[in-house]
Amino acid sequence: MTLIKSISGIRGTIGGKVGDNLTPVDAVKFASAYGTFLKNNTSKEKLTVVIGRDARISGPMIHNLVVNTLIGLGINVIDLGLSTTPTVEVAVPLEKADGGIILTASHNPKQWNALKLLNEKGEFLSGDDGAKILEIAEAEAFDFSDVDSLGEIIFNDAYMDIHIDEVLNLPLVDVQAVKDAKFKVVVDGVNSSGGIIIPNLLEQMGVEVVKLYCEPNGHFPHNPEPLKEHLTDISELVVKEKAHLGIVVDPDVDRLAFISEDGEMFGEEYTLVAVADYVLSKTPGNTVSNMSSSRALRDVTNVHSGKYEASAVGEVNVVELMKKNNAVIGGEGNGGIIYPELHYGRDSLVGVALFLTHLANKKITVSALRVSYPEYYMSKNKIELTPQIDVDAILKAMTDKYKNEDISTIDGVKIDFANEWVHLRKSNTEPIIRIYTEAPSQKEADTLALRIIDEIKEIAGI
Repeated sequence: MTLIKSISGIRGTIGGKVGDNLTPVDAVKFASAYGTFLKNNTSKEKLTVVIGRDARISGPMIHNLVVNTLIGLGINVIDLGLSTTPTVEVAVPLEKADGGIILTASHNPKQWNALKLLNEKGEFLSGDDGAKILEIAEAEAFDFSDVDSLGEIIFNDAYMDIHIDEVLNLPLVDVQAVKDAKFKVVVDGVNSSGGIIIPNLLEQMGVEVVKLYCEPNGHFPHNPEPLKEHLTDISELVVKEKAHLGIVVDPDVDRLAFISEDGEMFGEEYTLVAVADYVLSKTPGNTVSNMSSSRALRDVTNVHSGKYEASAVGEVNVVELMKKNNAVIGGEGNGGIIYPELHYGRDSLVGVALFLTHLANKKITVSALRVSYPEYYMSKNKIELTPQIDVDAILKAMTDKYKNEDISTIDGVKIDFANEWVHLRKSNTEPIIRIYTEAPSQKEADTLALRIIDEIKEIAGI
C-alpha cells in the first residue's frame, strides 16, 4: 500500500492511513493544491476545469471528492463522467478550459487510483508546475471561496463521441478504405472506458467488432498492463473468431497493443513503429520516442528520410522534444501514440484509426506487416541495491567504462553499440537501477543485460 507524489500527479492505493495511501483526505488535498495553483497563475475572474475518470471501482468516490473540492475553490467544472485520458486532453482546449484532471491509475491494478493533471492546452504539466503544486499541497496553502462564489458543475457526456469525430475527421484516416477492407476485430477493453469508446470508433469505421471484457465495471479480468503474459484470452479468441486482429487498451486508453491474426503479439514496441510508417509515408518528417523505446522507429524514420531523436523517459519529455523537432509523429514504446495533428498526448483512438488505414492500404495480414519491420528484441531487468550504495557513482563509472561508445546521459545512461543498446535508469523512490537492453535477437538482448548486471555488481562490490 503506497502513495506516490510526483510532478505528474499523485497516485496510490485506496484505503489506509492519510499520507500513506490515496485516501479521501489526500484526494481533497491534491485537488485543492491543483485548483489553488491555477488560481495563483491567472487574473481571470472564473476558472474552468474538465474532469473525467476511468471505470475503476473507486472512481465515483474520488471523482465526487475532486469535483466538489474545485467547486469549493470557486472553480467551474465540466464533468465528462466516464471518459478516457486522451478524451479529456481533447476536451480541455475545445472547451477553452484552464486545465483538466483525469482520475485514473492507467495500467495499475484496480486497488490503485490517481489524479493526472493537465494544463490549459490539455497537456501534462511541466516538471516546474508539478513541483509548485506539491509545495502548495505540503503547505496546505488553500483559500476556499465564500458561499456566493462557489463553482458550478456542467455535465457533458458527449465527449467520447466528439473525440471519435475528431479522429475520423483527420486527413490521414481513410474510413472508406477501412470499410472496404471488411475487418473483423476482437477488442479487450479490460472492463473500463476503452470497452465503450474503441468498439464505437470501430463500428463507425465499418468494422465487425467482437467484444471481450468491454463492460465498464472496473473489475479488471486480468492485470491491466497490456503485456503478452496478461493477454492469453484475447489471443485465443482472435484465432477462434478468425478475426483479422485483436486490439487491447489499458484502463484509461492511452496505451495500445495489437494481436496478429495468428494470435501472436504484434509487439507493443511496434504499435508506434507501424503507425509512424504510415504517417511518414504520407507526411514525411521527424519522429521522437523515449530512450527506452525500440530502435525500429529510428530505422523506419531513416527509410522515409526523416530525423529521429530520443527524449528522456516520460510523456512530458517526449512532447517537449516533439515540439522542438517539429515531429509529425512520436510516442513511447509502451504502445503510446502521440499524433500532433490531433493533440499532444498518447491516444489509442488515433493509433487504431491510423493503423487500420495503414493495414487497409497495404492489403496484407497483420503478421505480414509485422515481419516487414526491422526485428529487435528487448530485455527488461532491474538490479536492487542496498540504500548505502551510491547509484549515481555507479552510473558515472559505467559512463567512464564505455566513454568510447555513443553515450547519452540526459536520462540515466544510454549506451548505443553498433547493433544493440542498453539504458540504465535509477529509480527516484528506491535503490534500484532499471536495465533495458535491445538487440537483433532475444538471446543477444538477454546476454547484454546479464553482462551489464555483472559489471554493475562488480563496481558496487556485491
